Amino acid sequence: MSLVELTQIRKSFGPVEVLKDVSLKVEKGEIVAIIGRSGSGKSTLLRCINGLEQVQAGRILVAGIDVTARNADLNVLRERAGMVFQSYNLFPHLDVERNVTLALKLVKKLDREAAGKIARDVVARVGLAEKLHAYPDELSGGQQQRVAIARSLAMQPALMLFDEITSALDPELVGEVLRVLEGVAKEGMTMMLVTHEMNFAKNVADRVIFMHEGRIHEDGPAREILQTPRTAELGSFLSAVLH
Repeated sequence: MSLVELTQIRKSFGPVEVLKDVSLKVEKGEIVAIIGRSGSGKSTLLRCINGLEQVQAGRILVAGIDVTARNADLNVLRERAGMVFQSYNLFPHLDVERNVTLALKLVKKLDREAAGKIARDVVARVGLAEKLHAYPDELSGGQQQRVAIARSLAMQPALMLFDEITSALDPELVGEVLRVLEGVAKEGMTMMLVTHEMNFAKNVADRVIFMHEGRIHEDGPAREILQTPRTAELGSFLSAVLH
């Protein structure tokens, strides 16, 4: 069974249909980059997978959980599917360690010592061991985003979802966050990421999905899709973002 299975998903906001009959499977260990113009449904797709948006039709299975079921346990889902957003969503009154340990204590019911050990480990993995007791306003945007990634990694999810996590960063900070993602990818984490970083998609992703007008317009091996687009729509999109 695939780690993620979407079957004929439809999602509307009022009269506007944002996802139109989207079906998709993602295997364990796969890294899938989702690209496309603004408004094509990319972020909504991730939010539906994580149960942040309810779909009007179709079925979503994530790590054996039916996200679309009425009685779906979204707390368990979010333990298994971590999500990192464009905005870092760190608690400004908590230092890095406490930002990372909060969910470990509240959701996983770990004691302070066990949660602290995990926090130190994941914060070191994202290259911020020396910032363990810094507060968010003492960190750069790139460092705050790396803490947000560490917080998600701490929950040991089966799947990580990244929604344009570099788009709010200054260009010189983008690289440090992408290097952390490369490290997470090498550890075998299953990842779905909405991104405009085409070189990262080409070099790190196994597969690229191009969304266009609420549908999966192209889907295939990353290098193949990005180097030889099969449709005029993807060709036009790539020429716009690469120049």
